[in-house]
Amino acid sequence: MKFICLDIPQPNATIEQYQPHMRNEALHGWELYKSGVIRDIYFRQDRPGVVIIAEADSVDAAKKALNEFPLAKAGLIGWDVIPLGPFTNWEMLFAAQNT
Repeated sequence: MKFICLDIPQPNATIEQYQPHMRNEALHGWELYKSGVIRDIYFRQDRPGVVIIAEADSVDAAKKALNEFPLAKAGLIGWDVIPLGPFTNWEMLFAAQNT
């Protein structure tokens, strides 16, 4: 199953609190990428943070993997995990009109 995962900075979290975790944060992201959990990762353009396209068996499995990021373990970020499914309305584009 595919997911869009948005990091949620916790209230009062500061860049100074993030800094000691950043190297391990990147290393953990690389491990999840190599294992196939992370398919894509992007920096957000509207605020600091990331958007991850992930693959997992369930929402719980995706959250479990994401909660292993050092920033999450330190209580500095949370995650909004949005499950995706196939777009099944293609038939409407090809349906005969006025039938």
